[in-house]
Amino acid sequence: MRHPRGKTARFGTQVGRLRIQRKSVRVIALAVLMALVSVGLFTLNGCHGSKGLGAFQIPESFDVSRDHEITFWAKNDTNKTQTEIYRKAIADFESLYPNITVTLRLYTDYGKIYNDVITNLATNTTPNVCITYPDHIATYRTGVNTVVPLDGLFEHSRYGLGGSEVNFDSPTREEVIPPFLKECQIEGSYYAVPFMRSTEACYVNQNYVEALGYALPDTLTWDFVWEVAEAAMAKGEDGAFLLNGQNVMIPFIYKSTDNMMIQQIRQRGAGYATEAGEILLFNEVTEELLYTIAGHAGSGAFSTFKISSYPANFLNAGQCVFAIDSTAGATWMGTDAPLSDISEDKLVRFTTAVTAIPQFDPDNPRMLSQGPSVCIFNKSDPQEVLASWLFTQYLLTNEVQIAYAKTEGYVPVTSKAQGLDAYQEYLSRCGEDKGEHYDVKIKASRLLLDHAEHTFTTPVFVGSTSLRDAAGQLIENVTKSMRRKEAVDGAYMEKLFSDVSALYRLPVGNSRGAGQGGADGGSGAASAGSVNGVGGASGSGKANLGPLPQTARMLLASLTAAWIGIAIYICITRIRSYILMKHQGER
Repeated sequence: MRHPRGKTARFGTQVGRLRIQRKSVRVIALAVLMALVSVGLFTLNGCHGSKGLGAFQIPESFDVSRDHEITFWAKNDTNKTQTEIYRKAIADFESLYPNITVTLRLYTDYGKIYNDVITNLATNTTPNVCITYPDHIATYRTGVNTVVPLDGLFEHSRYGLGGSEVNFDSPTREEVIPPFLKECQIEGSYYAVPFMRSTEACYVNQNYVEALGYALPDTLTWDFVWEVAEAAMAKGEDGAFLLNGQNVMIPFIYKSTDNMMIQQIRQRGAGYATEAGEILLFNEVTEELLYTIAGHAGSGAFSTFKISSYPANFLNAGQCVFAIDSTAGATWMGTDAPLSDISEDKLVRFTTAVTAIPQFDPDNPRMLSQGPSVCIFNKSDPQEVLASWLFTQYLLTNEVQIAYAKTEGYVPVTSKAQGLDAYQEYLSRCGEDKGEHYDVKIKASRLLLDHAEHTFTTPVFVGSTSLRDAAGQLIENVTKSMRRKEAVDGAYMEKLFSDVSALYRLPVGNSRGAGQGGADGGSGAASAGSVNGVGGASGSGKANLGPLPQTARMLLASLTAAWIGIAIYICITRIRSYILMKHQGER
């Protein structure tokens, strides 16, 4: 007979072994969990752009026997005339190509188009043709073959610009104004064609300037604008402003503060960014400019669209002297503005002068060239892409170009359209009526035509959209702080640069020592980091592919979590079954 202690000892050994095995289950389960989570994180962060469509290859011929449906996303500023021009262009194009159907989707904001495209990139549900900006295209290109490079299409003898088998009078490449076309070039290739071009203008209440004892110069300077703006702040004993007899006066309002900062920096010859994506914005000249802006914001002489509302509304109500907005917003400006957004009883009659934006050096004026371009998104069917290209070309025809340019202070992007008698006649009839020939609108167009050689553009790279937003945010923050009576000093500026760079995921680096680095170069700059949810760059300024848009990440995260849970459950169940079976065998 065995001693009972031997059985007890054996049982104790089995219990200990079982405990060790259960501990092993937990360790193995944890290892499986970590592995699956790692795979999930790799999927979420790396799949954006890791797989994509093949590079677009131009078909030998366009298949007219097949039907094609393409989508066109465009912006129209709530301008019904622009909407009708789009619709007519589509109808005319479809009559030339009965096998192509174009579906129009309209937006009132470029930012919304950008956000929707980013969201749709993950599922390859982007539009075929899209009104956009090169800054945005740089981000779209973080995917693989998402945006179609147009170099080969430009030069194609049959379907290229001015091609022999294009069913309409397409402009040749040489007829697309070279500086406008160059704006659509990214890393040596063309990813868009220009659609319209504009710049910024200063719309001035000339009566107020003269009432304050000043004469409007041929070229505005920043010193002149600040001096007149401060003079306009004088009040009477009743608290009303002496200039307009009203209780509201904001002498100087800027619509796009990103443009304000970018143009001031360029005019001063200071750093903004390099073509390689090096960030130069956070420098000593920027700080100096912000101190000046802060002083006038503190007195109430300066404000922004984001803080106060549309400059045109204040200008037309006699509550503003200098209103800076795009030439593409000219039909909102002035007493007789066709699209004035205030009631008749609030309008004040005055003479509206249209001038270039203020300058630091009147003998060397610098201003931004801006305006929408058109890009084409890649699809699995090259015939569909070719149909998209044909429609994109049609937007460059004389009829579309001139009709759309007439809606605002735009200018056509082809020399062919600009030189047409119909367009020259339109310009010559400035002021004949308050509609098509509204004087402020045509003066705004002429402003860009007369100053084309003085325009510039900013470098385009992954993150340039965020850098642009950051430039405007600096001014917005300083203006808000002065209105709140906060101290704007050296400590404030250091924190401001840090906060804004963190908000937009931009490195400050050593760029504060690169104040005079220039817009296209300079030393001591940091490379663009993770911006707009787009992976950062490292050293070279070349950006890595970034994570997916938020909505796509949330969807994939939930799916990944579900699969991880299922995998863990299966692993634990199988391991536990194996251990129990082994334990029973040992018994």
